[in-house]
Amino acid sequence: LVMGNRILGGVAPGAMPPLHKYIGNPVLSFIGRLFFRAPVRDFHCGLRAFRRDAILALHLRTTGMEFASEMVVKACLAGLRMSEAPTTLRKDGRSRPPHLRSFRDGWRHLRFLLLFSPRWLFLYPGMALMSAGLVLSAVLVAGPIEIGGVGFDIGSLLYAVAISIIGYQAVLFALLSKVYAQTEGFLPANPRFDAFQKRLSLEIGAISGFVMLLFGLAASLGSFLRWRNTGYGSLVAEQTVRTVIPGLLGLVLGSQTLLGGLFLSMLRIRITRPDAPAEQPNSHDRPDIALPAT
Repeated sequence: LVMGNRILGGVAPGAMPPLHKYIGNPVLSFIGRLFFRAPVRDFHCGLRAFRRDAILALHLRTTGMEFASEMVVKACLAGLRMSEAPTTLRKDGRSRPPHLRSFRDGWRHLRFLLLFSPRWLFLYPGMALMSAGLVLSAVLVAGPIEIGGVGFDIGSLLYAVAISIIGYQAVLFALLSKVYAQTEGFLPANPRFDAFQKRLSLEIGAISGFVMLLFGLAASLGSFLRWRNTGYGSLVAEQTVRTVIPGLLGLVLGSQTLLGGLFLSMLRIRITRPDAPAEQPNSHDRPDIALPAT
């Protein structure tokens, strides 16, 4: 795949709107290079040369403006040889208005790039949120803290737990969407990911989920015993929350792990579709059915 590069060749005055020239095309091209390591600086140049059989083998599916990005992304994922050639963009001489819609089509390109990269859409943000949430939760469970004259207490603890759950769910989504995309052929097989996800059996997911659930149940039992010792009366909110929150976190993460393991097992089920239709019954097998003449 040989891509034209209008940045290297030059853009004539008035040939490209400033919004596209300085924001849209550079930003989307940078995201494409970051997500897919594409050796392309101008993702949306329409001047391209390619081998017909190589591009047909990519099974391009989009029907809108994001088709330009799909060709480059799938060529990168398939390991096609790619290069660029400088090309000049001159002002459009047609009388009709342009069919490109800046924000609508820009969003469609960005959405496509995100959906084809579960790592950047789910995994990296999820790991960042989960790590920050768990660390902050562990610190605040021990007691309130003060940083730069700003105090963090129960309210911050609740938000930290929420961030942990959201991040953990995003990491699960990254795993499930990657398996689904490879199974359906949207993304090519990745040997390292395949080796990793094959170790994640239903049994491992069940054991991990049960361990988290047991931790949650143990923390919840401790909260219940403390409540019983007070005669099932009112409790000090600050102490109660710091005991209950770890239990709730264990119960939620354990449940997510169990459900995620079950769903992962469903995604791995292979459905065999026969190439030829099943044989039609004949009059000897089913005398009560009259087959139409052919």
